[in-house]
Amino acid sequence: MQNLPIYVYITFGVTVLAAILLFFRATNYSKPFIIGSLSWIGLQSALAISGFYNDTATMTTRFTLLFLPALLYILSLFFFKKGRQIIDDLNLPTLTLIHTIRIPVEMVLFWLFLHHSIPQAMTFEGRNFDILSGITAPFIYYFGFVKKKLGNKFIIIWNLICLILLINVVSTALLSLPERFELFGFEQPNIALGFFPFMLLPTFLVPLVLLAMLASIRQLIKYKPMN
Repeated sequence: MQNLPIYVYITFGVTVLAAILLFFRATNYSKPFIIGSLSWIGLQSALAISGFYNDTATMTTRFTLLFLPALLYILSLFFFKKGRQIIDDLNLPTLTLIHTIRIPVEMVLFWLFLHHSIPQAMTFEGRNFDILSGITAPFIYYFGFVKKKLGNKFIIIWNLICLILLINVVSTALLSLPERFELFGFEQPNIALGFFPFMLLPTFLVPLVLLAMLASIRQLIKYKPMN
């Protein structure tokens, strides 16, 4: 992957740090979360730096190792009593604010496209409308949890829409990988997400945002009547 401007790396690094701090706050400052997150980030970063994910001949096969373990862990939380307790103890307003990180993420994706590292389909100029989740998140937070003007159903619907937008961009990323599944980006496959630090998007940021949405929906349905 060609050299990128330093501001792309800085923006992405700050976004990852903001996501860690926001979710750390949502967990009521859980040390296991910090230890687990940093360990996972360290492991995946070491693999990416070693070149494990950026060989176009094997990228499609190995790409699942970036997100599948985290996805399975998240799903497992909903099947065990202790896991459900962890989910129910998360701070709902902060889970909503976490979605603001989707704005700088979309900016980074756009810059990666401009530098020929991902296809246009993965940006807001293409099939990716995920930036809308980040733009609306502060309004949902303010009117839903500060002013208490929004009911549970409205916030649940918003989370479901955000979930659909996330699934859309993830599926586009998968279908833009080199060779095997390539449906988009024939002129420029998705290669950036196999390189450090951008592999932290599928391996950390996407699972974190997914967990925030699923946990919010569960809490809004079962435990958090607002109106």
